[in-house]
Amino acid sequence: MSAPDLPLTPEDVAEIAAILDGTAYERLDVTTARFRLRVARDGHGYTQEWTFADDSAPGVIAPEAAAEAETGPVIRAPLPGTFYRAPAPGAPPFVEAGAQVTPETVVGIIETMKLMNPVYAGIAGTIDAIVVDNATMVAKNAVLMRLSGPGA
Repeated sequence: MSAPDLPLTPEDVAEIAAILDGTAYERLDVTTARFRLRVARDGHGYTQEWTFADDSAPGVIAPEAAAEAETGPVIRAPLPGTFYRAPAPGAPPFVEAGAQVTPETVVGIIETMKLMNPVYAGIAGTIDAIVVDNATMVAKNAVLMRLSGPGA
């Protein structure tokens, strides 16, 4: 699986949504040799949870891979997907090394199933290092950034 590839194509995702829309079911659990996807719907829309069968696959940053050099507080990926440092191609990054953040600061986005999910710092401090490159597949809980300074 190459870095920008998700386990499902947009057509696959549309088909899954159509299956749910056409039934009374509120949950769908898809398990393959490569991944497990749980999709649920409520009155407000869909939610999804991914689990990759082999998060050590090439191009996927696993939680342990970036944690080796961990020396203090970190910002972790809240879900698996493709991590982006900027809101759009060509736009400036949300944060750079040296930036002060609060728990509410958006530090990036993770695209999962064509949905853009904001990544909040969740902690106050100074960005010490950005561990993951832009447009990199990450596993849930992968270390994205290290922090230091007051509040960290």
